[in-house]
Amino acid sequence: MSQPTTTPDGIPKRSFAIIFGVSLATAMGNTGLISVLPAIGRSTGIPDEAVVAIFSLSALLWAFSSPMWARASDRHGRKPLMIVGLAGFMVSMALCGVVVAAGLAHLAHWAVIFICFLLARALFGFFGAASNPATQAYVAEYTPPEKRTGAMSSLAGAFGLGTVIGPFLAPLFVLPFVGLSGPLFAFSLIAGVMLAIVVRYLPESEYRNQGGEPEPEPVDANGKVRPMWRDPRIIPFLAYGFLVAVCQTAQGQTLGFLIIDTLEMSPTEAQGFIAVAMMFGAVAGLLAQWGIIRMFDMTPRQLLRWGVAVAAVGNLIVALSPGYWSVVVGYAVSSLGFGFARPGFTAGASLAVNMGEQARAAGAIAAVNGVNVVLAPAFVWLYRHLAWGPFILNAAILAGLLIYAFKNPQLKNADPKPATREDATMATLEKRNEGGGI
Repeated sequence: MSQPTTTPDGIPKRSFAIIFGVSLATAMGNTGLISVLPAIGRSTGIPDEAVVAIFSLSALLWAFSSPMWARASDRHGRKPLMIVGLAGFMVSMALCGVVVAAGLAHLAHWAVIFICFLLARALFGFFGAASNPATQAYVAEYTPPEKRTGAMSSLAGAFGLGTVIGPFLAPLFVLPFVGLSGPLFAFSLIAGVMLAIVVRYLPESEYRNQGGEPEPEPVDANGKVRPMWRDPRIIPFLAYGFLVAVCQTAQGQTLGFLIIDTLEMSPTEAQGFIAVAMMFGAVAGLLAQWGIIRMFDMTPRQLLRWGVAVAAVGNLIVALSPGYWSVVVGYAVSSLGFGFARPGFTAGASLAVNMGEQARAAGAIAAVNGVNVVLAPAFVWLYRHLAWGPFILNAAILAGLLIYAFKNPQLKNADPKPATREDATMATLEKRNEGGGI
């Protein structure tokens, strides 16, 4: 009996495996870098806030370039943009490795190392953003609405798996002759292998091969093109997703510093404990995305509510933790919640627009997922002055989002049936007439 050539969601198996690998390689590298960043900062003399700020310029470039890359994928196809994204990630990570090696050897003042690190990482922010809208649009083009949530959660599972593997691999590459720069060179090599696989084996999507063209972007009353981030159909999903990403990034960026200080160890000694905590969180996220969501056939509406509720509880546990293992438990609970919330707003936004608009919607989602990082230094500053502060603030934001998920018309009605522009616009107008805004 021949094996099916497509996944249960209707995507060709080999194509999905390659796309999954693209997301996995990027997630491994980024999370692996985050896991060693506190140790890098404290070993090179870069202040904690500046260490986290290394991601800020990259995040801004990611946010501003994602819609541009989304439009480019509509014109040139999904595969070429994945190639651009992987190449940008590979080069950026290699340069970051060179800069870190120079910093560990004390070849320059920490401020010079910081600026070089900032610029090397910025290459990923601009060019690496090309692959994200392309992979999401590729998946959306193969899946009917009723299977979109499952497909998006499977793709999100690549990020979750990457957050398991990345922190696990990172300490293994901290070798005597390269030190903390070793993981960065290793992740650059992994991206290069994945790039070769995409070039050689990934076909362009059938939608593109059949001549599928993007629908014209909607215009406002003055006839000007309305950017996707101003489209009333997806504004609530973008607002929700931005704040969820802010909370998840804030927790992830402060976790390493919290564990170093809780254990009262040197940065290098604490690296293994940081990796264990991040892996527990990643496994919890995978449990949500690969297990619970599919087991209970959860809709975006359910994910939007359960996600922030569970993540809020996890942040409270971290805030009140007396020791290392309670921090790990709280982080795992939070990650379970974020594992629900992220596919919820991603699938909800995808279902709210038409097939020809998938790449532009994915670009808007990628933008809000990127720009949130610029707020991370503020959370680290708060941590330095009030250790439990970032986690209590996260819990308050997430509780507010839970109320928003119940009250906002688009979020409240998010299900596998795609909303029409007229339905979304009417819901938005009704909300404004009630004086609540969006």
